[in-house]
Amino acid sequence: MVGILWLAFSALNAMVGVVLFILANTVFVHLHEMGAPPDVPTGFLHSLFGTIGVLFLAKPAAGFLAGWGLLQRRPWARMLTIVLAFIALFHIPFGTALGIYTLWVMLPARADAEYEEQVRGAAAA
Repeated sequence: MVGILWLAFSALNAMVGVVLFILANTVFVHLHEMGAPPDVPTGFLHSLFGTIGVLFLAKPAAGFLAGWGLLQRRPWARMLTIVLAFIALFHIPFGTALGIYTLWVMLPARADAEYEEQVRGAAAA
């Protein structure tokens, strides 16, 4: 279930990143043509929103990788998901909820043993 939630959360974040990247490359490039005052730093805004868009696309890429890894029972996916859960705590409200749920499911000591057992079961199959 956690893997599916990470895939869905990453899809939402990817949409935000794509929108920011599109805004950076369309609106802010032609801002002066649309009647903006000449003192507006369009080059800076274009670079800023483009960079933020790329960063917003990097986070979902890691989330997609974590979700896919959990669904495929990869040994590295549990630790990656825990790291991303701590980062997601700052993304209010959905990231916070997903981060808390992920930490609640993945962090206990028995969760490590259960996940390792599932990894071994998936490798044997």
